[in-house]
Amino acid sequence: MFESVWLFYSLLFLVAFFYASVGHGGASGYLALMAIFSLAPEVMKPTALLLNIFVSFIAFIQFYRSKHFIWKLFLPLALASIPMAFIGGLVVVEGEIYKKILAVLLLVPIARFLFFKSEEVVATKPFKLVPLLIIGSFIGLLSGMIGIGGGIILSPILLMQKWADQKQTAAVCALIIFVNSVAGLGGQLTKGVYFSTDMYWYVIITCVGGFCGAYFGALKFRQTILKNILASVLIVAVYKLLFTHA
Repeated sequence: MFESVWLFYSLLFLVAFFYASVGHGGASGYLALMAIFSLAPEVMKPTALLLNIFVSFIAFIQFYRSKHFIWKLFLPLALASIPMAFIGGLVVVEGEIYKKILAVLLLVPIARFLFFKSEEVVATKPFKLVPLLIIGSFIGLLSGMIGIGGGIILSPILLMQKWADQKQTAAVCALIIFVNSVAGLGGQLTKGVYFSTDMYWYVIITCVGGFCGAYFGALKFRQTILKNILASVLIVAVYKLLFTHA
């Protein structure tokens, strides 16, 4: 039991470090870890959102100070996603259905970590209002329902459409994740939420990991080994969510 707790904390730190380094809050990673360690779905969702709030804000501050933030890109996404995240937080998803949806969503970061290289966007293209509003609404609803911030879905869209480069994407995603997590948790609070008794430790560990990751995210450092470790963790979580009842 003692060893498993320290393994959980170590992986929690790595998840916060890596996700913050690319402007994410880490909810998909936290949810994967909690699934592996058999936390109940009613605990997983609010816990992931709360940790997201701390880590994504730390990441945002770091990238904002480096002057990578684009208000014109952020505002329409936020206007659409915030109310939908609150509505999503009001939705109660049955435990087994929640696990299956989460497993499918975890396939997105697994594919990104293992099969797609991050390509630098040299020249960005102008973005349009309506697509941003639609994307923001979809991401917000998922954020509240499942307990993710939406960064794992939003960042590849921004990069593929060339609406922002990597650092700008990280900055915008970090604040989108923050506001969605606040709104989603707010919706859940109206229904009542449950946290682990070790929640204080979760917050401390992820904040330290997030601060370190956000700091090094402004630099060029090789992430291949860390990507492979996290992809392995996510694969184990997907297997457990889909094929076991623990």
